[in-house]
Amino acid sequence: MGRFLGKRALQGLVVVWGVVTVVFALRYVTPGSPVDFIAPLDASQATRQRIAASLGLDRPLYVQYLDYVANLLTGDMGYSYRSRTPVRPRVLAKVPATLELALAATAVAVALSIPLGVVSATHRHSPADYGATLFSLLGISTPNFWLGVMLVIVLAVQFELFPTSTRPVGLLDALGNLVVVAGPQQGYAAPLNVSGFLADLRSWLLYITLPAITLGTYFTALITRLTRSGMLDQLGQGYVRAARAKGLPETLVRYRHALRNTLIPVITVVGLQLGTLVGGAVITEAVFDWPGLGTLVIDAIGNRDWPLIQGCLVVIGIGFVFVNIVVDALYATLDPQVMD
Repeated sequence: MGRFLGKRALQGLVVVWGVVTVVFALRYVTPGSPVDFIAPLDASQATRQRIAASLGLDRPLYVQYLDYVANLLTGDMGYSYRSRTPVRPRVLAKVPATLELALAATAVAVALSIPLGVVSATHRHSPADYGATLFSLLGISTPNFWLGVMLVIVLAVQFELFPTSTRPVGLLDALGNLVVVAGPQQGYAAPLNVSGFLADLRSWLLYITLPAITLGTYFTALITRLTRSGMLDQLGQGYVRAARAKGLPETLVRYRHALRNTLIPVITVVGLQLGTLVGGAVITEAVFDWPGLGTLVIDAIGNRDWPLIQGCLVVIGIGFVFVNIVVDALYATLDPQVMD
């Protein structure tokens, strides 16, 4: 397992290097120069040259690239062209919100899709099977931006069940309230702030429910169809017939044996989709004013703030690679043959 994960980690480093290189090259293949968006409209050529020199844009391309990679290795993502503030704190500040949304959407999808897929496969050609198939078709066909708007109009505006503005508290903030109210004094530990944690957790759940449903609907439909097809394939295998012939309970046969083997491709798709959700939640974040990486990238693109764009994309790429390494580890745990 160690050699297998080490190999995957080295491959991940190569992928990250490729992401860094492509992201750096995008600045020079897209139209427009950062100087055009920073300099005043009536700026003279000398002023524009001074701005370019202050940003390091007058140096040879390979020098800029090597400096950029060297700075990234030390954790320096540069300074924003607009605000002249470090990029890394701004990007990392948005990561928790995006991870919260991606993980919540994944949790919604997995919690709904796997039971639906199992029920659909074990009750083939029944109303439950047709209902799950129809749900999958609707989920895959429904655009998430339209679904988000409809959920806001119906559940948030019409029935006032959920809020619509940006979340006031994050999950990490809520967990922070679970720490002792005050530090231990003279051997006495203050009680846990359970009431504050529960209040913040309830607020967080209210704010994240609609975005998670919106982002996870397509994911739910995809995993439902994959689980159904995998269960149908596994239920027809010889080991399932042998388990039934031994008199094992049908529930044990389905969930202990057939579902375990079905989850191998499901975990792979879940990992790939989780990486996609981390970087692809732009529309959902825009609809619900969710303060994540997606909205930060959109604002940076509008301002041609290349250091900020590069920082966001590099973090998204690293997250995608990390998720895939974790998926490979889970895959190898379920099926050790993949390490051969």
